[in-house]
Amino acid sequence: MKKIQMVDLATQYQKIKKEIDEAVISVMESTQFIGGERIKSFKEHLENYLQVKHVIPCANGTDALQIAFMALELEPGDEVIVPAFTYVATAEVIALLRLKPVMVDVQMDDFNMSTHQIKNAITSKTKAIVPVHLFGQVADMETIMDIAVQHQLYVVEDNAQAIGADYFYMDGRKQKAGTIGHIGCTSFFPSKNLGCYGDGGAIFTQDDEISQKITMIANHGQSKQYYHDVVGVNSRLDAMQAAILDIKLRHLDEYATARRQAADYYDQNLSAHPNIVIPYRNKHSTHVFHQYTLRITNGKRDALKEYLTLKGIPCGIYYPLPLYEQKAFIPFLDKSVNNLPVTEQLCKEVISLPMHTELNPELQNYIVQEILHFMS
Repeated sequence: MKKIQMVDLATQYQKIKKEIDEAVISVMESTQFIGGERIKSFKEHLENYLQVKHVIPCANGTDALQIAFMALELEPGDEVIVPAFTYVATAEVIALLRLKPVMVDVQMDDFNMSTHQIKNAITSKTKAIVPVHLFGQVADMETIMDIAVQHQLYVVEDNAQAIGADYFYMDGRKQKAGTIGHIGCTSFFPSKNLGCYGDGGAIFTQDDEISQKITMIANHGQSKQYYHDVVGVNSRLDAMQAAILDIKLRHLDEYATARRQAADYYDQNLSAHPNIVIPYRNKHSTHVFHQYTLRITNGKRDALKEYLTLKGIPCGIYYPLPLYEQKAFIPFLDKSVNNLPVTEQLCKEVISLPMHTELNPELQNYIVQEILHFMS
């Protein structure tokens, strides 16, 4: 049996090696490493795939979030509602821009932010909501957008883990994750469902004016070369990564299918155990399984992680600490933010198993049997 990887990029690369190598060599031969046709091609293909008017590539997913908030021109002290159970970047950029992250609890089933909690967190200073489509499943965007319209708030989707997922409205309409709010942001970090071979990110919007602002900010605030209308940053996706992403975008739906099949195998073999809670699949979203995340309810999550590591099975705990307990955010938070029960429970129970496009029944059977042996 081959070595188990949390994400097996090497085997995935071998399957598309010819396409990737030709694309990379063509960039080398062109010597057009920044900007140019490769960026334009990927941008257009991603816009068509997502059915969104504007895709603005940038250097990474954290930059995407920061640039998005810069484009909204919020004032220092304005409040932005974020889930407490998420990766640090979501709140980090808010703090960097001297805005105030307001952390709310998430739902126990799909781990996405609670719309009830959002309503309770809105004040006169609230200016935006950041739903994070955690682990590959879309938050309740229809309700979130209704709340945003009612209170005149911006919605910035953190779509770093759910690119390619579909959201279904109550009337049957379908829309891609990341294209529903005012702005969507994603990361192309190598382990993402659509990942490059370095760093990369992108920003999505249907709004022409916001797109223009984002494009300027990402390029030193320039409206045209050497004319700087706003203070901006230098954040761009390089042509080599764009060429790689353009190839991998063709396979994105195929990759999602492979991840769902792997998730189905885990579900079928782990769902019967009384102390294992398999991932919930909500009705308003497809799940693209960036992570396959279990809850271990008997207090043995950490011991299970140690056991699996000894058995050569990688696993991850996303996330071991609520954002409001991270030292970096203590100065930004009200003292009352110290007890979000679902977030605190999840931080003690969640564990993510290997999940990627190259899993097979032999690997998964070994993983499942070791988990069940430990839990017996």
